[in-house]
Amino acid sequence: MAGPAQNPIRGRLNGTPDEVAAVIAGADTAVTAVAGYLTFLTSEKRASPKTIENYARDLARFFEFLFDHLEGDASLQDLATLSVGDFRAFLAHRRRDGLSAKSIARTLSTLRGFYRHLEREGLAINHALKRLKSPKIPHSIPKPVSETAALSLIENAGTLTAEPWVAARDTAITTLLYACGLRIAEALSLNQSNVPLTDTLRITGKGNKERIVPVLPAAREAVDQYVALCPHPLDSDEPLFVGIRGKRLNPREVQKLMAVLRARLGLPDTATPHALRHSFATHLLSAGGDLRSIQELLGHASLSSTQVYTEVDTDRLREIYDKAHPAQQRPKE
Repeated sequence: MAGPAQNPIRGRLNGTPDEVAAVIAGADTAVTAVAGYLTFLTSEKRASPKTIENYARDLARFFEFLFDHLEGDASLQDLATLSVGDFRAFLAHRRRDGLSAKSIARTLSTLRGFYRHLEREGLAINHALKRLKSPKIPHSIPKPVSETAALSLIENAGTLTAEPWVAARDTAITTLLYACGLRIAEALSLNQSNVPLTDTLRITGKGNKERIVPVLPAAREAVDQYVALCPHPLDSDEPLFVGIRGKRLNPREVQKLMAVLRARLGLPDTATPHALRHSFATHLLSAGGDLRSIQELLGHASLSSTQVYTEVDTDRLREIYDKAHPAQQRPKE
C-alpha cells in the first residue's frame, strides 16, 4: 500500500481513459491498470461513452472503498490478495448506499471484467470473485405509454415555453423518440449534417452498432421546423439539438421536459423519454410487426432483448394465436 490518506475521487468520471483513471487514487500501477482497462473497453469492446462512465464510476467507488478498507491507496499487490470477504464487504457497502440489485450486478460484472483484464495483461491474478454469485434481478417488462398518451406527449411538448424555437426543438425530439424508437443519447447525438432528414436515418447505437431506421413525414417536418427557427448557427459538424447557449442539449433537459408533461397529462412516473422507445416497439408489435424487424429497428444485439415486448402485449398475441393456429381452423360440422 502506498500514498497519503486522501479522498480517492478527484474529479469527473468522463474524458479519455487516462484522464478518468487519474480521478481514481490508487497506487500508480493500479491507476495505470485502470487506464488500460478503460482503453480496452473503448477500443476493443467499442463500449459507448455512457457505458465507460458507468464502469469508471464502479471502479472509482471500488477504489474509494479500498482506500478506507486498506487505509491507503490500493496497489496491484493489494488487488491480487483481496479475499472473498473483502469483496463481500464492498458489495454490502454499496447496498447500504442504496444500490439496486441490478446496479450491484453491474458493479460485480465491472469488477470481474477488470480482474480478467489484470490477469490477461499479467498484472495480477485473483480468483476470489468467481466464488461470488450475482444477485437475483427481479424480472421486469417495459412500461410503454398508450398510443393516445404518446400522441398527447408530442402535441404538448411545445406548449411549455414561450420561445418558438425551443418549443419546436422539444416537439422534434419527442417526435423522434416515438416515431423512430430512438434512445435519448441517439437523438441528441445527431448533428446538423444529418438534416434535412430523408426517408431513413443512420443511427449509431450501443457498442457503435449502426442501424437504419425509417423516418415518418411527421418527424421530418418537426425537425425541419426546428432547424428553420433555431437562432444558433448550425454548421454541418455541430450538434443538431442545442440548448439556450448553443451547446449540445443535455439529456437531463429532455428528462425534465417529460417530467412536466406527465404531471400535466396525469401520466405515471414511468412515462419517461425511454418509455417512448418502449411505446414505439410495443405499438408496432400490436399492429402486427414481427419481432425480427422490431429487433433491427431498435438495434438490439439479440432477439431475447426484443422478446420482452411480447409480455406487454399478451392480449394481442392471444388474439393472433386464436385466429391463426391450425387447431382453430377446423371446419364446422
